[in-house]
Amino acid sequence: MNDPAVARTASARVHQEQERERRRRPGGTRRRATAAVLVRAALIATGLVTVYYVLPLDGRSTTGTSALLACGLLLVLVIFSWEVRAIAHSPYPRLKAVEALAATLVLFLLLFAGTYYLLEHSTPGSFSEPLTKTDSLYFTLTTFTTVGYGDVAPRTQTGRVLTMVQMAGGLLLVGIAARILAGAVQAGLRRRGREPSDDFASRPED
Repeated sequence: MNDPAVARTASARVHQEQERERRRRPGGTRRRATAAVLVRAALIATGLVTVYYVLPLDGRSTTGTSALLACGLLLVLVIFSWEVRAIAHSPYPRLKAVEALAATLVLFLLLFAGTYYLLEHSTPGSFSEPLTKTDSLYFTLTTFTTVGYGDVAPRTQTGRVLTMVQMAGGLLLVGIAARILAGAVQAGLRRRGREPSDDFASRPED
């Protein structure tokens, strides 16, 4: 028969070994990992914004614009699902979640900015004034941050429907997607039996 006391002793030894291994792990490794993730997140955001401005967004019909938005949102979901799996298997789940959120959020915003730009050029008058790419991005951020509209606002029914879709998507991204990422982080930490603080710089030892 298995002795519960022996099992508890063995479990305690395993925990002590894990704790000693964690303390032996050099803090510099975690700091380098943190710096690397922040740099990658910045590069991802910069790269996506650059593509947004460089990409020749030609005139499309309203139907084509809607189809492009639907395909783009599907791509965001695919990338997000892949990132969630990557977080659960990452040695630094929380840091990976920061990188995943940066990529997903920026792609989501730029997708709508491009859609608004195409809509204004395929159906002039959809907004209160003609939109450049910067204007479209400005309007997208205004909608996402819910600060209220000033000089740019949707006028046509299509423009308002797309704006409502972005509002709903933004709420989902901030609410449900954030919870999914947090769950993936916790799963990654449990998978390795690690403390949540392991992703960041080591604390001073007592």
